[in-house]
Amino acid sequence: MPGPAIDRSGDRAHTTLSVLTYNIEGLSWPARTGRAPYLAAIAERLAAMRAEGTAPDVVLFQEMFSPAAKRAVAASGYPAIVSGARRTTRARGTTRDGLPGRANALHGEIGIRVFGSGLAIASRYPIVHDDQRPFGRRSCAGIDCLANKGVQLARIAIPGVPGVVSLYNTHMNSRGASRAPAPRHLAAHDRQALEASRFIDDTLDDGSPLVFGGDFNMRHSEARWENFTRYKDIALVHRVCADPAAGCEVRMSWDGDEPWMDTQDLQFFEPGGVIDIRPIRVEAMFDGGSSGQRLSDHDGFLVTYRLSWPVATPVGSVCTAQ
Repeated sequence: MPGPAIDRSGDRAHTTLSVLTYNIEGLSWPARTGRAPYLAAIAERLAAMRAEGTAPDVVLFQEMFSPAAKRAVAASGYPAIVSGARRTTRARGTTRDGLPGRANALHGEIGIRVFGSGLAIASRYPIVHDDQRPFGRRSCAGIDCLANKGVQLARIAIPGVPGVVSLYNTHMNSRGASRAPAPRHLAAHDRQALEASRFIDDTLDDGSPLVFGGDFNMRHSEARWENFTRYKDIALVHRVCADPAAGCEVRMSWDGDEPWMDTQDLQFFEPGGVIDIRPIRVEAMFDGGSSGQRLSDHDGFLVTYRLSWPVATPVGSVCTAQ
């Protein structure tokens, strides 16, 4: 792949970074059956794209729970892959207050995690640092509590770029699928939004641009959006690219004035102190169109970003916290 290019002005260098967020529906029995062939097909398609040089630079995976799902991620062909929190990874700095209503053991609130986070980040570029933080034991509702959901970080080093890019991945509490009452799952989602914001604040410094993607489970929920945006002031790709003046090419079907309300799968971004970042193209993958058949109950959401920085910035001069 060619290295960074120089703008016509001669003052700034730039390159691109493509990031796919994809919930692969890798649930275990009895929640799902018959998923192994579809998961294998996901791996085969990504590996084929890797061989062709057309694959996303980075994939943020969610619902990597079953053995077949883990095999699929490992077989995707990416040279650098890190997983999120394990089943036994302990949460830190979370609230101890109870949620509204009473815990229901029959709906999964048994106080024991059966699965890990289901998160993984795969990258064509070296991952130089990774970290994770599960959501608190009192920050989940319903059957979501069976998984050790949380937030995952991977920092990647792109050749020629003066610094690293911080990639965050998450899967937040579901609504009706959690089988928890609405006040309870709404409060759990609110706590997760706060804990995700704190994790980013604790692990990010001004030198590193960030991409924050995943399955946020906020579709058609004004209340969840209101809670989420209280904690983190961060640019939303859908909102930026919905503006015709933003210079972002939209290669997917969007309905209405607020297309971000129609999906669970989102990406946010924030520039660093030296490296600017902005989305220049959005498209769907594995949606039944030209990118391949639908292989999950989610479409993949692919964003191509433009990274730019002053030419005078030496490679390796931007330091970031480890």
